[in-house]
Amino acid sequence: MHTTAMGIRAFMSADRLVFLLNRFRERLWIKPLIVCLLSIAAVFAAKIADTSGFANLAPIVTAGSIESLLKVMASSMLVIATFAVGSMVSAYATASGTATPRAFRLVVADDVSQNALSTFIGAFIFSLVALTAVMNDFFARAGRFSIFVLTLLVFGVVIFTFVRWVDRIARLGRLETAIEKVESATANAMRQRQRAPRLCGVACDEGSGDGQPIYSDDVGYVQHVDMAALQACAQSVGARLVLVADPGTFVAPGQALVHIRPSRKGDAAINVVAVRKAFMIGAERYFDNDPRFGLIVLSEIAGRALSPGINDPGTAIGIIGAVVRLLVLWSQAPGPEQGDSADQPSYDRIEVPVLSVHDMFDDAFTSIGRDGAPMVDVSLRLQKSLASLAMLPDPVMRQAAARHARMALARCESAMSLPLDLERVRHAAAFAQAPAAN
Repeated sequence: MHTTAMGIRAFMSADRLVFLLNRFRERLWIKPLIVCLLSIAAVFAAKIADTSGFANLAPIVTAGSIESLLKVMASSMLVIATFAVGSMVSAYATASGTATPRAFRLVVADDVSQNALSTFIGAFIFSLVALTAVMNDFFARAGRFSIFVLTLLVFGVVIFTFVRWVDRIARLGRLETAIEKVESATANAMRQRQRAPRLCGVACDEGSGDGQPIYSDDVGYVQHVDMAALQACAQSVGARLVLVADPGTFVAPGQALVHIRPSRKGDAAINVVAVRKAFMIGAERYFDNDPRFGLIVLSEIAGRALSPGINDPGTAIGIIGAVVRLLVLWSQAPGPEQGDSADQPSYDRIEVPVLSVHDMFDDAFTSIGRDGAPMVDVSLRLQKSLASLAMLPDPVMRQAAARHARMALARCESAMSLPLDLERVRHAAAFAQAPAAN
């Protein structure tokens, strides 16, 4: 028992560490700081050449030539880094304004832009430190040659990075790029949840009742659930926990996080503080463990595109296509090696419900059906997309698609003024009028 608990605690720390590392990845200063430290280390590593067997074989490079190169690099890199920051901030503001502020985090985490900024700042720091060392005769013959080679290498990396980054920054602020990033992040979250539909827990026992609730002390969204910590708490008292607030749930004091189903053997009290600490609660939702959040963000982008001030039905139609791709991905059943193991779940004392398909359809299609009801092109595409989803083998998804088709048609009947347009939408929604087959 002690060994098992130690293993669970070790996994708990690793699980939370992965979540925190993903948050650090969204910080713009992490990569530049790392590259700056590596640049300083590279300058001092060049001193090793003076004490190696290469000291008498290295070509002679004058200190003046190295100083000239480093001065050019130092003066140009500061300008380029300043220009890069200004361009990135402008792209971020454009992406937030044209798409939705919820997509800002994904745009900031763009690897190409972060790598470019890190390269420019790192090259600037390298040139300053190397120039200072060369001007103070820190290097001998082999060390100067090493710095010369490193300087040429840094020049090559900067040129390649700059050319690649210019192409990237031209696309970064575009609405299409933000949509692609949101769709990609949502697809990754769905694949992760498909591999563990119940977060590696077990199915809920419907016949056992809800049990005693443990309420939240904080207000906000559940960002991460440390399943290993919950397993350790339940195992310590021989109880079972029913997860109520999975990632993405908004909680407040008085709202249950879990329900406790005590064991029959004893009345030991569970560590309520430890259970609450297993839930990371904050003001924002994250894409990592929350597939529904991605659908909400896509729906927000479509709603903004359909607003009277923007009037861009083409973007809304593109969003409908992205949502259909994601829901088709969700409908694909994972293989035996991907899903939760029913025989040997990792957390056999935690009962976890699966995500509701009806909730996912509500997140994705409610606002599009409402805002696009007066527009025949958007309404037709919505009905055709829902008809495509209704043809999938998942009966729950067929029911959800038919329900939203009827809701969208009802909104069109109250919003459309031209009878011919309304008749076309009714014809497209005919699949949802018959009762769904079980």
